[in-house]
Amino acid sequence: MSHSDTFLSGLTVTRRDLLGAFAVAAMASAIPLGAYAQAAAPASGTAQAIADHFSGVKTMQGEFVQFGPRGEQTGGKFFIQRPGKLRFNYDDPSPMRVIADGKNVAIGNTKLKTWDLYPLSKTPLSLLLAQHIDLSAGMVKGVKEESDLTTIALGNNTVFGNSTITMMFDPKTYDLRQWTITDNQGKDTSVMIFNVKTGVQFDDRVFRVPYETIPGTPQSRD
Repeated sequence: MSHSDTFLSGLTVTRRDLLGAFAVAAMASAIPLGAYAQAAAPASGTAQAIADHFSGVKTMQGEFVQFGPRGEQTGGKFFIQRPGKLRFNYDDPSPMRVIADGKNVAIGNTKLKTWDLYPLSKTPLSLLLAQHIDLSAGMVKGVKEESDLTTIALGNNTVFGNSTITMMFDPKTYDLRQWTITDNQGKDTSVMIFNVKTGVQFDDRVFRVPYETIPGTPQSRD
């Protein structure tokens, strides 16, 4: 099993408190992967315009609701800084934290004071946090345009296996509404975001991974 397999399956199977950690489990509004079976054609100009708009949003913060594979629900606050940085603070009583610092993704339990570390580049989360989303690239699994939602599915079989990330945008404002990560086992984790602010400034500590407390890292041996 690869690091990315372990990372994604660990989120949905072994990290029950985390409920899959990044996003939206099969909700009624989530669009199944099968809907993209015929979507081999290049993305439309509208879809690329949405991707370009989202790529141009360098920082954002807000609140989220996360749905687990069995319909479990948690919430909290999120922070994103492109490229590569993200933080999820889960509401009490969940002790979980998720931090991506541009290189790695750290999943922590503040109660147990434990952290697990995974390369960001080996997870579909790297596509959400990329400097630029190019829909002409081979990582596009499909694009579905509807009157109230534009859905873009991305993945890279050589890196993520069958794992994908599906992002859902408002077709009028181009705002990101939610995203879903589907792991190699076909399990979905979904995150819906709201009360979003963009163009915010963050202290560097927001995305700091506490490497000194993670066994096996060079900093932990200093």
